[in-house]
Amino acid sequence: MSADPIVPTPEGPVRGIRRADGTLAFLGIPYAAPPTGERRFLAPQPVAPWSEPLDATAYGPTPQRRPEDNAIIPEPSVPGDSTLNLNVFTPSPDGARPVLVWIHGGGFSAGSPASPWYDGHAFNRDGIVTVSVSYRLGFDGFGVIDGIPDNRGVRDWITALEWVQRSIRAFGGDPDRVTIAGQSAGGGAVLTLLGMPSAQQLFHRAISLSGALGDLPRTLARERSLRLAELVGTEPTSEGFRAVGERELTRRQHEASLLGKTGLAATTSTLTDGLPWGPVIDGELITRATPESLAAGIGSGKPLLLGATDDEFTMVFDSAPRMLRWVPVGLALRVVERSRAVRRNWRRANRDRRGTGAALGRFVTDRVFRSLVVRVAEARRNAGTWVYRFAWASPINGWAHHCLDVPFWFDCLTEEYVAAVTGPTPPQALADDMHAVAVAFVHDGEPGWPDWHTDPGTTRVFGDQPAISRSAYDDALPLL
Repeated sequence: MSADPIVPTPEGPVRGIRRADGTLAFLGIPYAAPPTGERRFLAPQPVAPWSEPLDATAYGPTPQRRPEDNAIIPEPSVPGDSTLNLNVFTPSPDGARPVLVWIHGGGFSAGSPASPWYDGHAFNRDGIVTVSVSYRLGFDGFGVIDGIPDNRGVRDWITALEWVQRSIRAFGGDPDRVTIAGQSAGGGAVLTLLGMPSAQQLFHRAISLSGALGDLPRTLARERSLRLAELVGTEPTSEGFRAVGERELTRRQHEASLLGKTGLAATTSTLTDGLPWGPVIDGELITRATPESLAAGIGSGKPLLLGATDDEFTMVFDSAPRMLRWVPVGLALRVVERSRAVRRNWRRANRDRRGTGAALGRFVTDRVFRSLVVRVAEARRNAGTWVYRFAWASPINGWAHHCLDVPFWFDCLTEEYVAAVTGPTPPQALADDMHAVAVAFVHDGEPGWPDWHTDPGTTRVFGDQPAISRSAYDDALPLL
């Protein structure tokens, strides 16, 4: 049996890795030309074909140039120019298996598909071909430049999915059974694609884990882009931005998104103004807010599995100044919510939130993530939508926090850095359960409990009892 499997693609042959368990990995396959030089800030361009086998035995260059200091998931940065690439993990190049396409998170400004947590070996074991994709981040992917296509990062997702439709048969995948999945910004990407008429032919099912939407108004994204030009001292044109080093734009892009806000206003800007960079309602690819598009019936024929963790970002407030402990919950909530009625109703639904930090953390979680789960499920009331809740609290910090569920879905509890968030003995039975749900959904489009349309409110609870609940998200309803 060959140690270096070679598979043909329309652009040219690729040489991968045969692993100890017999599965194959093909890493860093370019799906578009390097977005450098004159191609920078353009829509993804075709790859130049090749004739000799392309080495696909190591992860390709990543748009993320340096790891995020506070990242929970290990997502390495890989140098190089050909950053629009993808990785394929397959049991065998023979057959026609369902395909899972993974879109990484990172707030649309960070992240990498080269994480060991995103390795597809467990899905391969269960008969699923897995693909993880890179895409342009931050300003490069989502900034607004007059005369240049908006939503370049979104166009990257579409081009990668077109590659899957064109090429995945050679890797043993079935292009007619593609599930797109992602977590955090990746989960938001899934919802964005689900609500886009132009993307409907590229996938058949969707999984959104802790999805965070962009849906930025174009006027706001353009204002932030103009501010970035000021900060780096260039004209707000494609020529002007191309003349500025990638490192400098990346370094100043978060500051630009704040539009001069400082202090508390800067801290709460994500709640009031949305993510710094992300998919833009451009009137072309994305014509309206994603929940509105879903309510109009776009994507209604595609099964959707979505949910969130109980306390996505509550742990952030564990390190808040000690003086926060002496600030009354009601006073602290005024900073993040202006409406007195909303604050009052939310507090009534969350009486068990003891302490200001815990209350603020849950409020932020509900505002960004948990209320969106209900909004999307309600918007798709007449479509197949299954909701889950992840409630297992890490023994490290006591919270069911952001990213904690990912190694359970991927059944990779023994991978590097997992113990840092789960402790040394995470419950394998929980990973078995969650991974089996994902596998069933990718194979058959049903995870095993009543959908929201059949029984509104029905939620599968992971890590708590009862396992099936009809009130798992009731405490987030005041924010709808």
